[in-house]
Amino acid sequence: MTDARISKSRPTSADVAIIGAGPAGLTAAYQLTQQGYNVTVIEKDPVDVGGISRTVEHEGFRFDIGGHRFFSKSQEVVDLWNEILPDDFIQRPRMSRIYYEGKFYSYPLRAFEALWNLGVVRSTLCMISYAQAKLLPNRNVRSFEDWTINQFGRKLYSIFFKTYTEKVWGMPCDEMSADWAAQRIKGLSLGAAVLDGLKRSLGLNKKPNDGMATKTLLETFRYPRLGPGMMWDAARDKVVAGGNHVLMGHSFKQLTQDQVSGRWRLTANGPDGDVVIDAAHVISSAPMRELAARIHPLPACALSAAPSLKYRDFLTVALKIRSEDLFPDNWIYIHDSKVQVGRVQNFRSWSPEMVPDPELACVGLEYFCFEGDGLWASSDDDLIALATKEMAILGLCDPKDVVGGAVVRQEKAYPVYDDDYAAHVETMRSELEARYPTLHMVGRNGMHRYNNQDHAMMTAMLTVRNIVAGERVYDIWGVNEDAEYHESGTEGEQAALASVRDVPARVTKAA
Repeated sequence: MTDARISKSRPTSADVAIIGAGPAGLTAAYQLTQQGYNVTVIEKDPVDVGGISRTVEHEGFRFDIGGHRFFSKSQEVVDLWNEILPDDFIQRPRMSRIYYEGKFYSYPLRAFEALWNLGVVRSTLCMISYAQAKLLPNRNVRSFEDWTINQFGRKLYSIFFKTYTEKVWGMPCDEMSADWAAQRIKGLSLGAAVLDGLKRSLGLNKKPNDGMATKTLLETFRYPRLGPGMMWDAARDKVVAGGNHVLMGHSFKQLTQDQVSGRWRLTANGPDGDVVIDAAHVISSAPMRELAARIHPLPACALSAAPSLKYRDFLTVALKIRSEDLFPDNWIYIHDSKVQVGRVQNFRSWSPEMVPDPELACVGLEYFCFEGDGLWASSDDDLIALATKEMAILGLCDPKDVVGGAVVRQEKAYPVYDDDYAAHVETMRSELEARYPTLHMVGRNGMHRYNNQDHAMMTAMLTVRNIVAGERVYDIWGVNEDAEYHESGTEGEQAALASVRDVPARVTKAA
């Protein structure tokens, strides 16, 4: 491993110490390096940066952990991607489908196809159920189930939301917070989806020639040719080339603030023992629960709110299959209770360069689980056998064509939105921000918020501005607060600092 991949020295002092080398941590490190700050990043993975956005390589095959389209409505994020990785983006067609009861449904919906697959009777029942929900909505919306039934009707909820959502989260939909639905499917209406699907089915969804702007569903997206990890490898290399440090294989152990100077002592455990970093600021993308538990002395929220925050883990079983290609989709959502797999990625459809053998296809079956449960604890061989069996059940391949496989486990992939999560997050945020103004929480797990990659990056970009300004100029908790899920629109359509959707307004100070 070269010095460009990992900093071998052991720094003892920094302007800013950063916990985690995912999109948020490396975005902050890169921009602070540009500003001339002395930065040290610790990352517990011994090899890969990027967190859940990393790319894992196995025998020349590359696996994207979760599937990451490089699309953002924030021009600042788009510009940063282009700056870090100027020459390695490719444009890829977007295609995904839903598998339900042996049939495939295009996603987003194609009206004629959906009606044909569901049949006249079921389609009619869906429309009746939708009408009932609109005429007699539930006025006491508490859960994901309540919110989604109000939006689409009980019948469509049971077909297209319930099974898949419960696979992902491992809990009943009526125990999940409505915040999850409001965040991930906000702005999606059945009427608009059917109308757009009808236009797509008839080929009428082209932009008009009169130059008027229209919102169209994403047909293509940009993607690094060797996977998303290519972006974060480049960011890390630029941080190290700028004279700063990225310590791989170093786990966050303890954080203590000097009561006189206000400076931090960050202790990390590495392959050669503990490293102690003295820093003026700490940026943490570590899970909020772990951050609070490692601050010394323990803040009150470490005992009250932190233990109640939950996370969902997942694993990818990558199969190499004798075939030039199995299906054209980037991924297929599996809305079927007969199998445990939740989603199937097709890595060649993300980028042909991720699959080096033209005679083999490579797919990733994603299983959602909890760390330590039966799936998580299964051997790699058992998981490869399970994935092979379920690919056959789905009719996606013949088991005899599977020639190899690999397993990648990802802990704490998703912060859980249960009934009480918001109150616990607010308790922790209030105490930690008030008590430690130079401790900054960023990113998905750092804020216990299901941010997309670009939103995680924006929380880091605003945190850097706050550090440079010497005060909290921007409230990063407003990032993604009013967001719509990225299924429509134009890349970079939001000008820099122009919208609360991606960039909150400046903090208003009391007179």
